[in-house]
Amino acid sequence: MKKIKEILKKIEKLRDKIREHNYCYFVLNQPVISDEEYDKLMRELVKLEKKYPELITPDSPTKRVGAPVDELKSVEHREKMLSLENAFSKDEIENFLSRVYKGLKNEEVEFVCELKIDGSATNLTYINGIFIRGTTRGNGFRGDDVTSNLKTIKSIPLRMLSSYPEGEGEIEIRGEVYIPISTFKLINKERQEKELPLFANPRNAAAGSLRQLDPHVVAKRNLNIFIYGVGHWPVSKYENHFEVLQYLKELGFRISPYIRKVKDLNGIWDFCKWWEDKRDELDFEVDGVVIKVNSFLQQKTLGETTRNTRWAIAYKFPSVQKTTKVLDIKVGVGRTGTITPVAVLEPVQISGSVVSRATLHNIDEIRRKDVRIRDTVLVQKAGKVIPEVVKVITEKRTGDEKIFDMPKKCPVCKSNIIRLHNEVAYRCINAACSAQQFEKILHFASRGAMDIDGLGPSIISKLLEKKLIRDVADIYYIKFDDIYQLDLFKEKSTTNLLNAIQRSKKRPLERLIYALGIRYVGSHTADILARNYKSIEQLSKTGEQELLSIYEIGPHIAQSIVNFFKQSSNKKIIEKLKRAGLLMEREVIEELPQLFEEKSFVITGKLTGYTRDEIIELIKSLGGKVSSSISKKTDYVLVGEEPGSKFEKAKKLKLTIISEEEFNELIK
Repeated sequence: MKKIKEILKKIEKLRDKIREHNYCYFVLNQPVISDEEYDKLMRELVKLEKKYPELITPDSPTKRVGAPVDELKSVEHREKMLSLENAFSKDEIENFLSRVYKGLKNEEVEFVCELKIDGSATNLTYINGIFIRGTTRGNGFRGDDVTSNLKTIKSIPLRMLSSYPEGEGEIEIRGEVYIPISTFKLINKERQEKELPLFANPRNAAAGSLRQLDPHVVAKRNLNIFIYGVGHWPVSKYENHFEVLQYLKELGFRISPYIRKVKDLNGIWDFCKWWEDKRDELDFEVDGVVIKVNSFLQQKTLGETTRNTRWAIAYKFPSVQKTTKVLDIKVGVGRTGTITPVAVLEPVQISGSVVSRATLHNIDEIRRKDVRIRDTVLVQKAGKVIPEVVKVITEKRTGDEKIFDMPKKCPVCKSNIIRLHNEVAYRCINAACSAQQFEKILHFASRGAMDIDGLGPSIISKLLEKKLIRDVADIYYIKFDDIYQLDLFKEKSTTNLLNAIQRSKKRPLERLIYALGIRYVGSHTADILARNYKSIEQLSKTGEQELLSIYEIGPHIAQSIVNFFKQSSNKKIIEKLKRAGLLMEREVIEELPQLFEEKSFVITGKLTGYTRDEIIELIKSLGGKVSSSISKKTDYVLVGEEPGSKFEKAKKLKLTIISEEEFNELIK
C-alpha cells in the first residue's frame, strides 16, 4: 500500500509537470524546456501508467488520443450558442451602437473588441475542473459530441491549472477551433501527393476534422483553439466579459492576445481597420472583428433575439477580390419558384477556396452591372457564403460577349415563368415543379424545421425521381419497402429513417409553421405566430389587419401568410399532414392552473421527456420560477440522469428532491 501511494505521488507529480509545460508551450507560446526533455517526462509517465493501469485517470496527459467511435452523438447545450448579427461598414457598427445606447437608456458603455477566428465554434464542459465533454455548435441548441477529437488539442486543459473556486461544479467554456494556415498548406500538399481531394479552406478542414470518427486522424492535423467566452457560468464574482477571459487564462485556457477594451465608435473602428490591414501576418484565418458589450449586467438588459445576441455584433472584413471570366449564365429554381441567375466562372481561388460559380441575384442586377457571357469580371466573397460578381472589366471586352436574357420557360418543368408586379424576381408558376418540391422538402426536413435526421439532398432526389413523394406531406406516407429499394439502403438505415420521420411528428407548432416554407416567415417569425395563434387552423383563418397588429409582423409577411393559406394546394398539404398525425396545435400551457405559484425550481441532470428549454417554459407557465443555483429557499430540485453537484448540495440542505416521473405526477 505504501509503495502504491509513493507511485501515485510520483505519477501525479509527472502529470502536473507535463500540464504546466503544455500550458507554457501551447497556451503561452513560451516553452521552458526542450522537446527532448518534454518527451522524456512523457515517456516516464507512459511507462508508469502501463505498469500500474489502475492508477490511470481520464484527465491524464497520456489520454489525449482515444479509440475510434462508430458515430457522433447529439448533446444538448446547457446554454444556447447564439449567432452574431453581421456588420459590413462603419455606419452599420454605428447603428449597432445606437441600438445598444437606446436599450441601455444612454448609460456609459465599455466594449471589448476581439478578432473573429474563422474556424468551428465549440462548447467545452468541465465538472469540478475536469474536462468531461466537448461539442460542436450544431444548431445552437444541440451539437455533436466530439470529446475524443477535442482531447487531441493540447491547448485544451484536461484538468484546469487551478481549482474552480465557487458555485456549482459544471461550467461551459466556448471557443473557436481552427487549423493554422501553415499546417493547412502542409496537409493539402500531402493530400495532393496522395491524390486525395484537397480541403477547400482552413475553416472547412477544421470543421471536418472535428467530425472525424477516428481521433488518431485528428491528432495529426494540429488543431488549435482560442477561448472567447462562457456559456453556463454560475460564478458571480466577475462583472464583465474581459475579467472572465483573464480568469480563464489563469485556469489554463488559451485566450487570444489580440483583445482590446474601447469606449466608443472611434476606438472600435481603429481596431477593425488595424487588423483589416494586418490579418495576413497571422497564422490563422480571421474574417472580422467581434464587438461585445463588456458588462454582464448590460448584456442581460439588452437580451437576445431567437438567433442573435443584442449586445454583440461581428464586423466582417471586405474580402479579397479576383478577376475571372464568365463562361456561361445559368438559372436555378428555389423552393418558392424564384428563378435565380448564376454565373458559371473560370475557376479562381479566393480566400483559400476555389470559386467556380457566383450569384447574379436577378435580371435587374445583371442589367445594372451589364454582365455578359464571356465577360471578364471582378468576383468577391464579401463575407457571404455564395460569391458574387462585383463589376465587369469593360476594358477587356473583345466584342465576342453575349447578352443574357431570362428564359421564358422553367428550366426544370418547362412551365411558364412570370415576373409579378413590384417584384424583381422571375418565378416558375407551377407549384408542382420538381425543383421547387426538392427545395421545399429539403427545407421542411432541415434541423431548424422538422429535423428529420437522414433525409438529405441525395435521398430526397431519389424519392422524387422514383415518384415516391411529390410534396412534403408525402414524407409521412412512405413505406419501408419504398426506402429499402433505394441504393445503399439496408434494413437498419431504412428503419432509422422511418423512426426519424415518426419522431418529427411531435415537433412543436412553431417548427411546423417554419417548415411549411411560407415566404418571409423565418424561425423567429414562426415563434411569434405560434405565441399568438393556438393552431394552424386558427392561423389559416386570420386576416392581414389582424396580423399587422402583432409586433414585428409587417405588411409583406402578413400578405404572404394570407396568400399561402388561400392556395388550394397548400390546404391539401396541411390536411395530409394533419391526417399523418403531426401536431397542429400549440399546447395550451398558459391555461393550466398555477400549481407552482411562487415556488422555485433548480434542475440538474439530463431529462428524458423534455429539453432544458421545454421544462423551464413548462414550470414558468405553471407559476413557478427556475434558478441556476441552489439555496435554502429552493422549493424543488428536479433531478434527471447523471446529476451534477447540485444534487449533492440539495441532499446536504435537505431540500425536496423529485425525479422526472414524480414531476409528471405533480402536474397531472
